[in-house]
Amino acid sequence: MTTRGTVGNSAFYGESVPYDNIRINSGMVILRAVKEELDPYFLYCFLRSEMFEKQTRSLESGSAQPQLPIANLRNVAIPLPSFTKQREIAKVLSSIDVQIELNNQINEELEGMAKLLYDYWFVQFDFPITADQAAAMDAPELEGKPYHSSGGKRVYNKMLKREMPEGWKCSTIGKTFKTHLGGTPSKARHEYWSPGEVNWLSSGENPNLFVLAPDERISELGLQSSPAKLLPAGSVIISIVRHLRASVLGVKAATNQSVVGIVETESLKHCFVYPYLIREIPRLVKLRTGAQQPHINKGVLDESPLVIPDETTLRNYTRQAAPLFAQIENCTKQNQQLIELRDWLLPMLMNGQITIG
Repeated sequence: MTTRGTVGNSAFYGESVPYDNIRINSGMVILRAVKEELDPYFLYCFLRSEMFEKQTRSLESGSAQPQLPIANLRNVAIPLPSFTKQREIAKVLSSIDVQIELNNQINEELEGMAKLLYDYWFVQFDFPITADQAAAMDAPELEGKPYHSSGGKRVYNKMLKREMPEGWKCSTIGKTFKTHLGGTPSKARHEYWSPGEVNWLSSGENPNLFVLAPDERISELGLQSSPAKLLPAGSVIISIVRHLRASVLGVKAATNQSVVGIVETESLKHCFVYPYLIREIPRLVKLRTGAQQPHINKGVLDESPLVIPDETTLRNYTRQAAPLFAQIENCTKQNQQLIELRDWLLPMLMNGQITIG
């Protein structure tokens, strides 16, 4: 469990971890349950509960970097039903965690497939040859065959500094999409934050591909009184401070100034923009400036070169890629529901308000 910085983040070192040993740094602590008195997974569930979080808030010290000293941690009260009851509770909650992890694994595989599809079509240029392209090549038998491997014609592009298929265009993110840098309403104005009517993200460093819940909410007045823009669902966001990460909005949301939103178009959907950005991040990371808080400017992102395929190829790609992203979003939504169920059940089971038959 982390005891410095973001206090209280916990992980369970069990049989599913493929390592014989683990080590931790000075900002973490290992908690070992006493056998036959405290079930390890029950302890793990408690560490993720609101009961634990409420207690640690009053035990933390430090303003610039919150800390939870081990001496203070010893004062945390934990509900202790019988060992048998603990194991029953742990079994119920672990079954939910198993499904969440399974969905995460499915999403990893689906995202890997989506990235591979994008790479195959728009990096290697081995997309299936369309009927028009086959006719232009005077080789109708090549329809459906991989373009590059079948000798498809390519032309050199100065902006890309490489060849691209004949008939395709080269543009930039800024010229192709509406892009928006977020903003933060004044914290001094209560009416900018209440009532919370608008989803607002304080960071683009989201652990999931799809963002389905806001970090906070601001008021309509707060949105109108700040540089923040309400981005539609389907927009791709990228954090431009510290670690550059991309995500897709599953809900309408505004962001703070550390995030740039790219609004998808009628033909260039998030299933095209997201894998493009993932491939661009290593290049963008090298362009960061600032020692204490490395970042890129929105203009750097706007100037990023972009290959735009012909309409037929793009339509065929979207037809294959969009279902992969839809499945990822569905699994992420299911996980959100499972987490809400788990967090609701946990205190009920621990306090005995719900019993296991």
